Parts: sequence; structure tokens; C-alpha cells
Amino acid sequence: MFCGKRRSSFILFTLTILLLLTFTISTKATEEDAEIDGHNQESRIDVDNNDDDELEELLAIDEQEEQEGEEPQQQGDQQKEAEVLSKAQRIVLELNTDSSRRVIEENEFVLVLGYAPWSARSAELMPQFAVAANKLKELGSSLVMAKLDGERYPKAASMIGIKGFPTLVLFVNGSSRAYTGGFSGEDIVIWARKRTGVPVIRISSATVAEEFRRMHQIFVLGLFEKFEGPAYEEFVKVATSDNELQFVELNDIAVAKTLFPDIKVTNHFIGIVKSEPERYTAYEGSYEKEKILDFLDHNKFPLVTKLTELNSARVYTSPVKLQVMIFAEDSELKNLTEPLQEVARKFKSKIMFINVDIADENLAKPFLTLFGLEDSENTVVAAFDNRISAKYLLESDPTASSIEEFCLRLVNDNLPPYFKSQPIPNNKDALVLAIVGKTFDELVLRNPMNVLLEVYAPWCVNCENTKKQIEKLAKHFKGSENIVFARIDASTNEHPELQVNDYPTLLFYPAGDKANPVSICIIIHI
Repeated sequence: MFCGKRRSSFILFTLTILLLLTFTISTKATEEDAEIDGHNQESRIDVDNNDDDELEELLAIDEQEEQEGEEPQQQGDQQKEAEVLSKAQRIVLELNTDSSRRVIEENEFVLVLGYAPWSARSAELMPQFAVAANKLKELGSSLVMAKLDGERYPKAASMIGIKGFPTLVLFVNGSSRAYTGGFSGEDIVIWARKRTGVPVIRISSATVAEEFRRMHQIFVLGLFEKFEGPAYEEFVKVATSDNELQFVELNDIAVAKTLFPDIKVTNHFIGIVKSEPERYTAYEGSYEKEKILDFLDHNKFPLVTKLTELNSARVYTSPVKLQVMIFAEDSELKNLTEPLQEVARKFKSKIMFINVDIADENLAKPFLTLFGLEDSENTVVAAFDNRISAKYLLESDPTASSIEEFCLRLVNDNLPPYFKSQPIPNNKDALVLAIVGKTFDELVLRNPMNVLLEVYAPWCVNCENTKKQIEKLAKHFKGSENIVFARIDASTNEHPELQVNDYPTLLFYPAGDKANPVSICIIIHI
């Protein structure tokens, strides 16, 4: 059946197509039911954490056998991590059904990590949680750190609002607050301290400043003649609102220069410090909360950010909407770091540069699939404009100069979007033309004849039946100089004029009006 407007000049032709396309596609609707069995067993666990085996599982210590010939540096790193985890065993409480409510109600601040032993993300977060627990203990924080095996104790998990794994929840005087910080040990420390009453650290001596600088990779500095007044109040509001950065305040310019050497003599100053070549960035706008937050959002990332599971959420939600991603093997990324930093410096705050290990399927493959390059082993440079959901691909060799030119065209809106396309096929003697992204203009939009196009996907159950009917129709019209039959695999081919959500879809492109294709509806009997 046809859907859409009929044009008078094509009524006779449309009726002919209608008669030939009257067919029924039978399908079988299948449903899959998934059942998730919960474990209701509840057993008491001593809060003193005396069971070493259980504690090691809760802290997700990966005790793999040491490989022969392992690098000394790697052995040292593993030993340090084990020491951190072992120390945290004496700090982090293990909750169960009986103890969860009591611990939460008896302490002013409690940060709970809900996890599951089978969750890979839980295993990644456990060591970071341990690092944070140790650091907060050293800082004298009153925050209680606790963990709950949500699979083993589902009732307790439900009671405190843990629905997925891993989940972090802060309790303040028994009331829960969602965790909105990052997932490194330092991120957890900063967020927890801000939410428990320490949004800004005050530094008054050069010795303390030096120690602080050694401990922090990134921080925001505020210099004020007095810790009062409108400008200072806006600074504190920003520090309280921000979820990721550590803020420090000073009133001695000599001490401030220990942290920010190029600071100017002024009544108030704000700057961001990072441990990378582009180390110091001063804020030059008005002292308004939203403007300062915007400055920090555009400057808190390194010149080139390495994408990881822990920072992926922050990267994806960055306010910098133009993003250039470099997919390569780790060894190649290290070689590209310095030249990429030079390029990134020229587009600072305009483009976010991101390195992705091409071997990491979880991080790289979803993006590479958008370009049809999911199996690529070579370096790929791609870009995204998240303002208009457009994607771009560097199709020349990825050198510093070619990447810089690519970025320049991106910021100037002079870069053509990339659309996936299979190689151009040989359509000689074909009854039904195979269309790909690169030939859509020539064979469909610029074709002087009428075109009946079948849009399909390989996984579509009904598409095979439609294909057979189109082939029958093409045989019937064989030799006609008035119509062309064609098909396109929309899963591997894209075109800006082809926007289809359902498969199969039949589109009739009239010879004189290719801009307004008529959609042909297919009736499916189930």
C-alpha cells in the first residue's frame, strides 16, 4: 500500500506499482524473557573485618600469579596497590542487612559503595575507593567509608537506594544524596570533602603550599586581600557548586606565587593549575558564579585527554562541543602526545582533544563503528560536533600539519560531514542496482528516471521477503526506460538525504521531483 501524497502526473504509474507490490509479509514475533534471580541469603559480617579472604574479595584485589620476566616497575606498582588496599581494609566498613541502617543512622556522614562481585566496573572502582578512604583518614575527615555487596544483601541495597553496580551514595544525618563526582581516588576525596563542609582549603604558608602542589595534579587558586566581599563570596559559591576540582584560597601573594608563579598583584585573582605543559591559566572575566564555572569547564581538561572508563562520563558531558578523537595503539599515542599538544594549544577551549586506545573495544569500538572502521588497526583521527550531531573523518595521513588543518576547518565550519559508505559496487547487468553512500547522489538523486529504492538492514527479518518481491517487480519492468529499481544497506551506508528509522522501507523517487520521495507502506500480517 502507498502512503503519502500522490502527484497527478504519476497516478497511472503509481497504480501500476500498487498492483505489483500488493503482497503480504508474514513474520513471526518472538519474545525473549529474561529472569534475574536475586539472592536473598543474608549472613552477618563482622564490622571489624577480621576475615581476610572476604575482605580481599570486597576490595577487589586481583591476585594474579606473577609472570616470569615481569618488569620491576610493574611489580612495584602492584605492591603499592596491594599496600593501599590492605591499609583500607582497616578503614572501610563492610555493611550487611543488620548493620547498614545502624551505621548510617549513627554517623553524620557516610559514603557507601554498592558493588557486585561480578561487576567489572565495581572491580575498577574498588582500588580508587580504597585510595580515597586512606587519604580522607590522613586528612582527619569524619566521613565514614563503607561498602555493601548488593548482590549478597539485596534488601539492604534496596533500602539505601542502590539499584545498579557500582553505585556511590552519600548519607548526611541519615538522608541520602546522589554522588555526582568523578571516579578516581582524588575525585572521590575532593567531592566528599566538599559535601562534608570543606569546599575550599585555606593555605597560609609557603611550606604548606609546596606540599599541596606535590599532592594535587589540578586545582583552582583564589587570591583575595580579605576573605570577604562579593568577589570572594562568588568564589566560594563556585567551589561549592563544582564537583571535580579542589579549590584553595590565599591572602598572601608571596605564598600564592609558590602555586602560580605569574600571578599579578591585585585585590583578587582566580587561576587554574594543571600538571602539564599548559600549566597555568588565569581567569580574566567578571566575578560571577556562572561565568567562572564556564571558564573552569572549558579549561579543566589537559590539552590532550586520555579516555578511560573512569573519566568517560566527564568527557562525554564536556561543554566543549567540538571534540577531536585520535584512535591508535598505546605506543603510537605516546609518540603522538607532544605534536598533538602543540596542535591542541592552538585550539585551546575551542576543541577538546581525546586519545583513545584503539585496542580497547569498550571505548574505541562504539565510535569507530559510526565510521564503519570498527576493525581498523591503523591510526584514525575523527571529530564530532555535538551541537549538530555531525561527525567528521581525517582521510589523509595523520600528521601534525594535517591534523591542524583538519581542526582549523572544523572550527571554521568548513569541514564536510562524513557519511559511511561501502566500496562502489559493480552494477553491470544488475536488475536491482546496489546503492552505496558514495553513489546515492548519482544513481538516485541525479538519475533522470524514476527510482524505487528499498532501504534495508542485514539483521532485518522482513527485508529478505521484500527483496524477493522487488526482484520480481524488477524482472517485470526489465527493459523499461522509465524506472530503476535499487536497494541500499542503511547499516553501512549513509547520506544526508536518506533518513530512515524502520526496515524495510520503500521510497519512490519521481523523475521530476527527487527532493520529495513518496514512502510506500508495507502491510505486515503477524
